[in-house]
Amino acid sequence: MIKQVAHICIGALDLDQSRHFYCDILGLEKGFDFVKQGEIIGFYVKTGANTFIEIFHQAESPSSTNPIIRHLCLEVDDLDGFIADVRAKGWAVTDKKKGGDESWQAWLTDPSGVAVEVMQYTAASSQFTGNPCQVDW
Repeated sequence: MIKQVAHICIGALDLDQSRHFYCDILGLEKGFDFVKQGEIIGFYVKTGANTFIEIFHQAESPSSTNPIIRHLCLEVDDLDGFIADVRAKGWAVTDKKKGGDESWQAWLTDPSGVAVEVMQYTAASSQFTGNPCQVDW
């Protein structure tokens, strides 16, 4: 039985910019580095409850044969507060909207172009009710 997401692996065109985004802008804690022949080639970011984002340097721009990922999703308890905090740090984030799954969501993009969805569940969220998610995209 699957308990939770262990990690999501993404590429980063610039590791320093990605560390700044995930640690300084989003406020996540770096778990550890990946080191190859004395050089840091990636790192883990803690996202809670033993879940992580695994980030490795990617030298080539993303393409259909060399994707980064489509997006990753992070859960928060206070989406309004999160949006205010990110904007206060000078990073762009969308206004919140309710998705087809009845969860609140906002979107931002990391320095390598990865779309990041930030979600706040509601009592009616499909993740809790099992109701189908109706989409219009």
